Amino acid sequence: MVTSLLVPAEAAGGPGPVVRQSAPARGLPVRGGPVRGFRHPGVVVSKAQLDRLRKRVRSGGQWRSSFAVMRRSRYASLGYYARPVEVVECPPGDRPGYGCVEERQDAIAAYTHALLWYVTRNRAHARKAAEIMDAWSGVIRDHTEGNAGLQTAWAGSSWARAAEIMRHTRSGWPHSRVRRFAGMLRTVYLPEVTAPVPDYNGNWDLVMTDAAIGISVFLDDRRGFNRAVRRFRARVPAYFYLRSDGPVPKRPPGSHITTPARVREYWFGQRRFVSGLGQETCRNFTHIGYSLAATAHIAETAWHQGLDLYGEVGNRMRAALTLHARYQLGARVPHWLCGGHVDPWMGPDTAVALNHFGTRRHIAMPQAQRAAQRLRRVGTDDLFVAWEALTHTKNR
Repeated sequence: MVTSLLVPAEAAGGPGPVVRQSAPARGLPVRGGPVRGFRHPGVVVSKAQLDRLRKRVRSGGQWRSSFAVMRRSRYASLGYYARPVEVVECPPGDRPGYGCVEERQDAIAAYTHALLWYVTRNRAHARKAAEIMDAWSGVIRDHTEGNAGLQTAWAGSSWARAAEIMRHTRSGWPHSRVRRFAGMLRTVYLPEVTAPVPDYNGNWDLVMTDAAIGISVFLDDRRGFNRAVRRFRARVPAYFYLRSDGPVPKRPPGSHITTPARVREYWFGQRRFVSGLGQETCRNFTHIGYSLAATAHIAETAWHQGLDLYGEVGNRMRAALTLHARYQLGARVPHWLCGGHVDPWMGPDTAVALNHFGTRRHIAMPQAQRAAQRLRRVGTDDLFVAWEALTHTKNR
C-alpha cells in the first residue's frame, strides 16, 4: 500500500487569504474568521464528541458493541509494547524498510489507549498511551528514504490525535514528557509533512496536511495551522474534480503539470471528467479513500477550531463519496471510466465526512452510507485511520 512518487517536487502553491467566510447552515454556529485560541482536545475528535462517546458506551446497545471491536483489537492490549527506532527508513515500492510498520502501529496504539482512557477512566490505558509516546520521543531522530514524507504523515497524524487527548484530559502524562513529545513533533515530523510535493500523487499532499494541521493544533502553532489551511485550499480542488472546473481538472499549484495532456497522464490516463472523479480513481479506490479520510480529518479539525472548511469543499467531497460508493456497491463500470475497470476496495475512510454531511447538515447520501456500513467493523486501516465509525457516527 505504499504510494510511489511521480516526479521531484517543486515549490508549493502561492499564499492566499487564510480565512474565507462561508455561509453557515441554519441552526449552526457561524464558522469563519481567524482562528485565535485553539480548542482542546480538538484534533479530529473534540471533547464534546469524546463525552458523547463515553456516555453512549456506558449506556450499552450498539455503541458498546462497536467499542468492543476496538477494545478487542491488538492495539488495545495493556501488554502492547512500543518498538521505537532512531531512524525510520521507508523506501518506495517493495524494498524492505526499517521501523515503518512499527511506527505506524505504535502511533495507532497510543491513540487507541488514549480513547480507552477517556471512555473507561482506567489509568492503566493512560499510562500505556504515555509509555508508547514517551518511548518514541526519547529515541527517534529522523525519517529517511523516498517514502519519508508519507510515512511521517501517517504516523504524525495519529501521534497528534493521541497526544491531544492525553495532554488535555488530566491523564497524568508528566509535563516534562509532554514537552519532549512536542519537541519531537516540531523537529522530526513537522519539517517532513510541510515539505512541498505538488507533482506527487495527491494523497501525499492531503495526508501530510492532515498531520500538519493536527500537530499545529497540539503545538498551539497558529502560523502552522494557517499554512495547512492554505495548502488544503490549494490541493483539494486539484484532487477532486467538479464539472465547474472546466474541461480538465485544476493542476496542483507549483507543479510541472501544465498541459491538458500532462493532466490526463497525471490522472492515470482518464480522458473524460465527471464530478466526483479523483486524481487516483483510475489507480485504485484505496488511495481515494486515503484522500477522502485526510480531507475530512483536516476539515473536522478546522471545524472544531471554528473554521468551516467543509463549506468550501463540501460539493467536491459529496460528489466523490457518491461516485465511488456507486462502484463499491457493484454498479457496472462504463468503458469511459478507467477503460471499464476499477479497483473498488476502499477502507474505513468515510465516517468523519458522512457524520458531518448527514448528522450536522442533514444531507442524505444513501449510497455512501451503505458502502460505509459494510466496513463499520474494520476499525482501522493500520496506517492513519482508526475507530472513526465509533468516534464519529451520529456524533455532532
